[in-house]
Amino acid sequence: MADIETAKRNAAAKAVADHFDPTARYVGIGSGSTIIHVVEAIQALQDPRIPRINFVPTGYQSRQVIYNAGLQDIKFDSLPPGTLIDIAFDGADEVDEDLNCIKGGGACLYQEKLVATHARKFICVADHRKLQPRLLSKWPAIPIEVEPLAARAVLTTLSQLGSSDPQIRSSGMQKAGPVKTDQDNFIIDAPFKTLLLPSDIEKSNSLHPAHEGVQGEGEDGVWEVEKLAREIKGIEGVLSVGLFCGKNGEEVLREGGKKGGQKPVAVYFGMEDGSVVIRRKGEAEQRVDV
Repeated sequence: MADIETAKRNAAAKAVADHFDPTARYVGIGSGSTIIHVVEAIQALQDPRIPRINFVPTGYQSRQVIYNAGLQDIKFDSLPPGTLIDIAFDGADEVDEDLNCIKGGGACLYQEKLVATHARKFICVADHRKLQPRLLSKWPAIPIEVEPLAARAVLTTLSQLGSSDPQIRSSGMQKAGPVKTDQDNFIIDAPFKTLLLPSDIEKSNSLHPAHEGVQGEGEDGVWEVEKLAREIKGIEGVLSVGLFCGKNGEEVLREGGKKGGQKPVAVYFGMEDGSVVIRRKGEAEQRVDV
């Protein structure tokens, strides 16, 4: 049986082997422990073209990972106007059957979303614990980055939307106060009931008379993923919501969009047995021994 770090390493190695292009100009590097293994897998390629690549971090921690690996970093706001990142690698706290993700456990969700939505494609790398049928199956809450002055008002609105006990994230150290993001904002962790997919609503409506099925619009605190993401993002004082949902980058560009999308085009899960499970939208799940 593979331990968690081995599972992450296997997933990272396979994701890099399948998707990393040494001719890329810009590569996004996300946050968290799994991404350390992604950078190690890129280094292991020992391709002479890699030093010419600009790696775009999603925060202080990922910038340190890039720097310590001897790679060249570039801040997001230093990208040339109109430039798309060729590919972004990042982790997730939980991923559902439709590849929607919860991110923000490490308080970097705003910059992670900036990079994901400006990348041609976003590849998610995770271990088997993050693979769930629906979001909020195991992960306890949705991370939300908020302006500190608005935090109390946002808490009230979240409760009205059905969050059972939203809380400003604490640093865990006495007298240290709330966690601060790289943008100097607060993080609110908002628990909700398990989030539905559009297919859940379609199934409910097919089994019930008109308007009697589940709509996923907050009735009894029940929400569909994208509807809740839009509702929270519309609250004054909210900078970013830790739900990565909607279209992926390839879909947006195919439809004539100028940016990427929030959702990954593929997710690589390192499994307990040492294999890697690969999920892509609209395709059968693939299991690969590594």
